[in-house]
Amino acid sequence: MVDADACPVKDEIYRVARRHGVGVRVVANQMLRVPVEPGFARVIVGDGFDAADDWIADRSDATSIVVTSDILLAERCVKAGAVVMGPDGRPFDHARIGGAVAMRALMADLRAMGSVTGGPAPFSPRDRSAFLQALDGAVVKLKRQQRAAPPTIPAPPAI
Repeated sequence: MVDADACPVKDEIYRVARRHGVGVRVVANQMLRVPVEPGFARVIVGDGFDAADDWIADRSDATSIVVTSDILLAERCVKAGAVVMGPDGRPFDHARIGGAVAMRALMADLRAMGSVTGGPAPFSPRDRSAFLQALDGAVVKLKRQQRAAPPTIPAPPAI
């Protein structure tokens, strides 16, 4: 799933998805271009506060890869068991998410005090390359885990 409103690596996501034959849900609160191909879906949510984040978090699980630069959404998806990464390939996992949330809060406080006025560094070709490697590796690992998982037997219908 892609938190797509400000995602700079959508084309790279489509490329990796095609190579591995996996589906992609591009979630936004506005109309975005998405390839018209099997497995690619555009999800337009309402314009309510955090509507896209809520949609993604509610559907994240251990079979999901979520791409977002939103630290609080990343935290929710990590807690749901998803593989989560930023558009620069940086992973968010149980070991790192607490520090990322704390750093986000610190930077918000510093910006509010006027101590920090700039934003993040510009997105670079190195970031794009790191993202491609990280996403490819995450897809391969998740597919391997799913193949290794024992088949589940559905519960009998309730009477």
